[in-house]
Amino acid sequence: MQRGWTAALVVVMLLAGCSSKPSIPVNDDQTLVMESSVLAAGITADQPSLTVSDTNPSASSSLFNERDEPVTVHYRFFWYDARGLEMHPLEAPRSVTLPARSAITLYGSANYLGAHKVRLYLYL
Repeated sequence: MQRGWTAALVVVMLLAGCSSKPSIPVNDDQTLVMESSVLAAGITADQPSLTVSDTNPSASSSLFNERDEPVTVHYRFFWYDARGLEMHPLEAPRSVTLPARSAITLYGSANYLGAHKVRLYLYL
């Protein structure tokens, strides 16, 4: 009888693991997430800086292209409330082309009052 319960428990745990939603594995202090392909393409970035005002919070981050050719980078700002919960709806992903050997600044603005944290996600 014990063996049957153990097998059932293993099956339930496996099903629970399969039903979880994919997410970016980061901690609360990680405000910049870059896929490895971005780094391989010669792109570096500063941590986003958050400005909280009476209206909408905003964030900015500088990106640098170390290569001799332009690179298109896709990005999205994720906004979090004071408890660290992701705020929805999510912003639409955006794209920018960095010219060769140059820098640009990305800007994002939260469409919600109460955004206290921001995370920038970069990918190709």
